[in-house]
Amino acid sequence: MHQQIPLADIDLGPAEIEAVAEVLKSKWLTMGEVTQQFETAFAKYIGVKHAFAVSNCTAALHIAQQVLGVTTGDEVICPSLTFVATANAILYTGATPVFADVAGYDDLNISPDSISDKITPNTKAITVVHYAGYPCDMDRIVQIANEHNLYIIEDVAHAPGATLNGKSLGTFGDIGCFSFFSNKNMTTGEGGMIVTDNDDLAEKIRRIRSHGMTSLTWDRHKGHAYSYDVVDLGYNYRLDEMRAAMGLVQLQKLERNNSLRKDMVAIYQDRLVPLEEITVPFSPNYRGNSSYHIFPILLQAGINSNQFRAEMKERGIQTSMHYPPIHLFSYYREKFGYAEGMLPFTEEISRREVTLPLFPSMGAEAIEYIVEAIKALTSAPVQVSV
Repeated sequence: MHQQIPLADIDLGPAEIEAVAEVLKSKWLTMGEVTQQFETAFAKYIGVKHAFAVSNCTAALHIAQQVLGVTTGDEVICPSLTFVATANAILYTGATPVFADVAGYDDLNISPDSISDKITPNTKAITVVHYAGYPCDMDRIVQIANEHNLYIIEDVAHAPGATLNGKSLGTFGDIGCFSFFSNKNMTTGEGGMIVTDNDDLAEKIRRIRSHGMTSLTWDRHKGHAYSYDVVDLGYNYRLDEMRAAMGLVQLQKLERNNSLRKDMVAIYQDRLVPLEEITVPFSPNYRGNSSYHIFPILLQAGINSNQFRAEMKERGIQTSMHYPPIHLFSYYREKFGYAEGMLPFTEEISRREVTLPLFPSMGAEAIEYIVEAIKALTSAPVQVSV
């Protein structure tokens, strides 16, 4: 009898329902006191001065580029092994994403050496992505940025609650961008947060998030302001009160759920590291404390990953791929002339990577079932690619 194991599952319950219902009863549905409470709680949790709730992480990344002055003619170094929004946000400003390779088979994060190799006189910033919730080598990356007078944007979509040297990811660079999409460690369905310790950047973020306005409807409702000016070209990147209410509840669950994820990863590692047919990135002694967002494995070079995923699906196990390289998407090939061979590690890892199910409530029994399926499939000769 096959089990049915999803790639991810959401920890939602009565508390989220009650929180959203209270907002609906209040009839104040967007950018009110619940959003402010969420921002305050999130800022306190990660140890940062300013946090602004936004409609999604893509919006946060776009705002980050804009307030740092990234514009036409600039280059921003980022990984290609990430979700396309990381690079798209750079293009929104008219700048050019310059893709760096990953560090290696045990570390799927952006390589500091590759970052150094990609720096030109046009480089304005570095966007790092803490892949799967594991910290990038921020000591070296911050050093590189300081040496070349570059900004750092942290894409922390995978890593709420993760730390390095006791410091929260998202607080090492100039700006941190978080995601609360439906498959993330904490979710509001759609939503995100942008954080900074810089007062000047914070004021720009506050305005650009809401049409470039100097005051919000809630400020005027509370009597703190009676009019407003528009001083920047801004956007409607606001988060509504219902999602903020969900976010407050989810934030309270984050530590426990990240701990449960850690327990599941420990079982995976114990069972899978000894297998010769696969490589498990991010060894147990990897730097910092992860948020364990996803669990990636690398198949042997001779195993067809697409066929492997199909066979896992036949056994009721949902898997995925994180990620197709951005530089090989049709849009990026056609716009920039990119081709295979540009980022050897990234391209090889993308061909071999399979993301296994991981969520707080999955339990050890599900992992044992997944491991047995992997053992059976990786030893089958039909898996050899052509």
